[in-house]
Amino acid sequence: MTELASIDSLLEITAHARLAAIVDSSFDAIVSKDLNSIITSWNAAAQRMFGYTAEEAVGRSVLMLIPDHLKDEETDIISRVRKGELLASYETIRRRKDGGLIAVSLTISPIRNTSGEIIGASKIARDITASKESERRIRLLLREVNHRVKNQFAVILSMIRETSKRSTDPREFEELIRSRIMALSRSHDLLVNSEWAGASLFDLAQEQLKPFGHEARVSLSGPLLTLQPNAVQNLGMAFHELGTNSSKYGALASEAGRLEITWRIVEGVSGKREIHLLWDETMPVREGERPGGRQDETVRKGFGTVVLQRVAPQSLNGLAVLDRSPGHLSWSLTAPLDSIIVPQLGADLPETETS
Repeated sequence: MTELASIDSLLEITAHARLAAIVDSSFDAIVSKDLNSIITSWNAAAQRMFGYTAEEAVGRSVLMLIPDHLKDEETDIISRVRKGELLASYETIRRRKDGGLIAVSLTISPIRNTSGEIIGASKIARDITASKESERRIRLLLREVNHRVKNQFAVILSMIRETSKRSTDPREFEELIRSRIMALSRSHDLLVNSEWAGASLFDLAQEQLKPFGHEARVSLSGPLLTLQPNAVQNLGMAFHELGTNSSKYGALASEAGRLEITWRIVEGVSGKREIHLLWDETMPVREGERPGGRQDETVRKGFGTVVLQRVAPQSLNGLAVLDRSPGHLSWSLTAPLDSIIVPQLGADLPETETS
């Protein structure tokens, strides 16, 4: 019997040692406390999480980890532990030694002695600060997406309303709406690829002109600029309307036509920097063309005019001028630089993009 008792004792010691090793190597903080909330054990993960060594924590009240406005939590926890309840995935806030707050998920179980009497509680704490931050960012992004979707709907409804006023042919109406929504989509794709941080003015112009082809007749030149999302959307629509017009009646419709898009940064009258953007196209003068130039539908009236003369400049706190003459069309935009570019990006770079 003595030999069997020694074996049982050895096995019990081995089991306790194994359990202690598991607790000490755990990535989660494992803390035990008595029914007076006094800490009785403290593993290495608890030290990493809360900043206190075992010597500093054991023997002190667990209230040192609880922010003042959450002190009542401990009273409720001890009350439930006394009843033998298990608290699983209880999310709350705890305080580190340095005063910083962390989000934690707690699992709390009663500790019983050999007689089955509850003598304390074991608490496993997992740091969920990162996951809470991810949840916060997801909520923020969802609100932003909701806002942008509503904005896109408003723009599309405006497109439909203005286009329908000037179109009597259902096929023409469908074609115009489809092309304008696709142009909006191209600007949107540029923003999505940058996680909505903005897009290069050079890339925006290239992307909006791509469907019309004739790249050899197009010249782009200006300093490196990263546009704000609002500028991407509105300038994208302007480039599309001008490109559509040019492909039907202007430089991109004639073998001898030439389109130049240039932009530069200048000091305005107020002393603040401004962007001067110029869309300039030349093409052969048509026989019998009046001094006023072409009177095509896209530029003369309708949604194109609304975008070029009102929507784009007003959304960028700027001014725009559309000028037509035989063999020539230009659209110039002047706007404060800080209304167009992403702050601290691109404004002071001397490099120039050209094609």
